[in-house]
Amino acid sequence: MATNIVIPFSRRNFLAAGAGIITASIFSPFSIALGKPKERLGIALVGLGYYSTDLLAPALQKTKNCYLAGIVTGTPEKAETWKKKHNIPDKNIYNYKNFDSIANNPDIDVVYIVLPPSMHKEFVIRAAKAGKHVFCEKPMALNVQECEEMIKVCTENKRSLSIGYRCQHDPNTQEYMRIAREKSLGNVQLISCAAGYKESRADNWKVKKSMGGGAMYDMGVYALQGARLAAGAEPISVTAEIVINRPEIFKDADEITHFQLQFPGGTVANCTGSHGLNTNFLKVNYDKGTLYMDSFSGYTGNKGYSTLGEINFPVDNQQAKQMDEDALAIMQSKPVLVPGEEGMRDIRIVQAIYQAAQTGKR
Repeated sequence: MATNIVIPFSRRNFLAAGAGIITASIFSPFSIALGKPKERLGIALVGLGYYSTDLLAPALQKTKNCYLAGIVTGTPEKAETWKKKHNIPDKNIYNYKNFDSIANNPDIDVVYIVLPPSMHKEFVIRAAKAGKHVFCEKPMALNVQECEEMIKVCTENKRSLSIGYRCQHDPNTQEYMRIAREKSLGNVQLISCAAGYKESRADNWKVKKSMGGGAMYDMGVYALQGARLAAGAEPISVTAEIVINRPEIFKDADEITHFQLQFPGGTVANCTGSHGLNTNFLKVNYDKGTLYMDSFSGYTGNKGYSTLGEINFPVDNQQAKQMDEDALAIMQSKPVLVPGEEGMRDIRIVQAIYQAAQTGKR
């Protein structure tokens, strides 16, 4: 089943909204001093699924500016396992009902939200109101309104909000961002970008639209980030198409989403976010050369080359680098690298992509 889609955007309105977001990004108090200086910030992971268990917890064994101080889980068996494995004291273990009492725990400075996207807004807001800084996994939320509420509450409570875009902390990503920013190879003409894997779990939240599942929210955000960062600009319109090859699994969420972004000056990006095929690459054509990354958004081994030479900056652990840099920004009262406004920029476009796919309009 294929649905052709196009998304209507007023360039004037889009750019005006983008300008407002950029202004907020510059002046919002993302990072606030914690009072008594700490050498390391204590982090509590909220949600103990695969990403927390297999990636964030091991990464926190390598961090210098932060450490695993607590956990929040609705599964008592998981709490007991983590308690023993990571030597977490009982007073730093919470469930979703007593979570708000984390406000009284000086051991925990940052709450890292690693839940399905439909739960992000609730727990970001609860964490900020509890006086904790917040790291939130991508996608930031289900829609722009939720993003705005999250940013507003964090700002009102003078708490930092950082979105878990680990790739923006990766020097390989920063290199193709630099090439666009400095126009080292001239203007960007054409971008091709895709991110995906084959999801076959019919009961997983990633295939449930109400929980924030779907290829566009999950893998499509990587392709969207790749295109935006490589272009060094914001899109002014989009067209899109959703393809469902396995309706028995993808009953209401998108399996594969193809989308095309149009940028100011004529730059075009052809992108795919997929739960139906394995893919991960970024290709950019400039006036004076090309760039190719394979992979461009993996957990490890992102590398490639351009007309200027090889792009291969090994990173020991992306998640550790991300959390260390965000923790240091908080301790130094500086802006975090990827604030909530950046997450909201993507969600604004994701909503437009879905609208285009549903209406068949640009």
